[in-house]
Amino acid sequence: MPRKKADIAVKEEVKPKLRIKLRAYDHKVIDSSAKQIIETILSQGSEALGPIPLPTEIKKFTVNRSSFVHKDAREQFEMRVHKRIIDIITPSQKVIESLMSLTLPAGVDIEIKM
Repeated sequence: MPRKKADIAVKEEVKPKLRIKLRAYDHKVIDSSAKQIIETILSQGSEALGPIPLPTEIKKFTVNRSSFVHKDAREQFEMRVHKRIIDIITPSQKVIESLMSLTLPAGVDIEIKM
């Protein structure tokens, strides 16, 4: 009987890595923030992958222009949320401390996971 992949015990090294998710409404702000984070990581001597652009989340809202009768007159608004991912392959304590002290522009949401 052939062995399954789950049956074969392959010993792999589990390397800790940090994943940084960036979200913003303005693509210029998120790109400059990602560049600033990458420069900080590389200056501390760690390796980084990214920024990897994720699909832009587009939310559309349709609103009546008038308040009562004119249903044909509508207006559409949209909100675009741009996302980027940065992976830090070899995180160290110096990298984490420098990322905590980094000041980024307003409007950029940061989420860090191990």
